[in-house]
Amino acid sequence: MNTVTIEVASREATNARFLRAMGGESQGSFITFPSHEALWATLTANRWAILKALTGAGPLGVRELARRLGRDVKGVHTDTQALVLGGVIDKTADGKLLFPYDAVRVEFLLQAA
Repeated sequence: MNTVTIEVASREATNARFLRAMGGESQGSFITFPSHEALWATLTANRWAILKALTGAGPLGVRELARRLGRDVKGVHTDTQALVLGGVIDKTADGKLLFPYDAVRVEFLLQAA
């Protein structure tokens, strides 16, 4: 199963993982946000629904995605553009949307300041 981990991590933690990967140690797939606020600003409830619909679905057009979500095309287009710009989903050469994972794991820690 092709799983991606969505996480909140510091620049130092991300750099350390990069160095381990450069040393040949498999790290898996990650989408990393620098703060909880950045994660929640990017992954709103409607955008989580988009990720859920795209997970394991292969490339989909905006109209088909909107149909599956029961939403208007313009709103889905706006949300998918934000996800593409944020590096969360991809756009194929023919303009379809792709989230190339079969599963999503979310990891972050909340602790006292």
